[in-house]
Formats: sequence, C-alpha cells, structure tokens
Amino acid sequence: MAPLQILCLLLVCLPLCLSASIHDLLKSMGLPPGLFPKDVKSYTFSASGLLQVYLDGPCLTRFDTMALYESELRANLTHGSLTGVQGLSQEELFLWLPVKDIIVNDPTSGLILFDIGLAHKQLSLSLFEDPPDCSTKGKLKELRGKEKGFV
Repeated sequence: MAPLQILCLLLVCLPLCLSASIHDLLKSMGLPPGLFPKDVKSYTFSASGLLQVYLDGPCLTRFDTMALYESELRANLTHGSLTGVQGLSQEELFLWLPVKDIIVNDPTSGLILFDIGLAHKQLSLSLFEDPPDCSTKGKLKELRGKEKGFV
C-alpha cells in the first residue's frame, strides 16, 4: 500500500476507531444507533470493514417483532449498510429467521431495509433511534406475554 493510501485510510478510519461506542460508529457510518443493544461489551472494526460485536450473552429485544442477538455478531460495515450479518434473528410468524442485511438506501426516506432471506422488510428508522434494552434469552416467555397483554 502506498504511503498516500495509508494516510487516507488513517484519516477515514481514525475518527471511527476512536468512537466511544458501537452506537457512535453506526451513526458515523449512516446507520441508526439503535441497531445494537445498549449493553454491548465490546466491538472490533477492521480496515477491511469487518465488524464484530460482543455481548455478555444472547439476548432478546423488540422492534416491530422480537429480535434475538447472539453473544457475537458479525457483519461487513460500509456506509449505510451491514451486509452478511451473522448472529441476529427476527421472529416472523412464529419462526426465527436470520437477518442477512440491514440497509439504509436513502436516509431522507425514513426507512431501513431488513433482508431476512425470504423477504425484505422496510421499517421506520424511528424504531432504531435509541439503543434498545435487551433481556436474557430466559425472558422470552415474559416478553411475549407483555406484547400480547397477558402480563
């Protein structure tokens, strides 16, 4: 790599590498900060664009439907997109489907696209303004009861 290329890479990457949190990194890359839970233990972001996010353990939250985060998530992060996502699933019609890509094509549209393999879901960006609280996997029954009004 030529010295000029290295310098350019440092100028682009340095502000991202010094980000205080994963949520700041997401915002700097044109994505909403609430895509990952509040309780992210740590993360790495390589020069190749590989993002690895670590949680204390698997956890559940709710956006439009239930979402399950594994203890480690991986994705390729570029401006406006997380592609090749591993470690995130959404519940659709009583099935857990892996989220493959998360894309914001046009921030002014107010929409974010979730590719869950069988379908593409467009959701409001407002659902992801704030990092969500995330409950342990054992709380699934309690969370489902709350969403149905049984608790």
